[in-house]
Amino acid sequence: MADNVKVIAQNKKARFNYAVEDSYECGVALEGTEVKSVKNGNISFPDAFAEITNDEVWVRNFHISEYAFSSIFNHDPDRKKKLLLHKEEIKRLKRKVEEKGYTLIPLDIYLKKGRVKMTLGVCKGKKLFDKRADIKDRDVKRDIAREFRDNLQR
Repeated sequence: MADNVKVIAQNKKARFNYAVEDSYECGVALEGTEVKSVKNGNISFPDAFAEITNDEVWVRNFHISEYAFSSIFNHDPDRKKKLLLHKEEIKRLKRKVEEKGYTLIPLDIYLKKGRVKMTLGVCKGKKLFDKRADIKDRDVKRDIAREFRDNLQR
């Protein structure tokens, strides 16, 4: 990502449960108070996913809490949000999702030049043994880093 990017949230659960094949940067169509809540970091999306309907991409289960300093005209926290992509990208995503096992998962939310952006991943679900292999690799890397650090201190 570029220099002037402020990461608001990352979906670590998605990277553990899914193998990311490809990723796309897309804008998110938000209402006024939603933008302020996102900038404050009042979001939750561990179970979020995107779907393509009528050649438009919509993200579901993406919760943006109500803005605390708003009036009674606040937004609905659980409404589906439209993602802004080019037509060619939507066609590519549609072809990929129609294949067996692929799904669209939001990977992270960030601000880029003052605009709310989302990284949308084309993901395939991991099997249990894949998750175990990832945990084992992570533990081995941690042990190697610990030994390396201890050797440097001596």
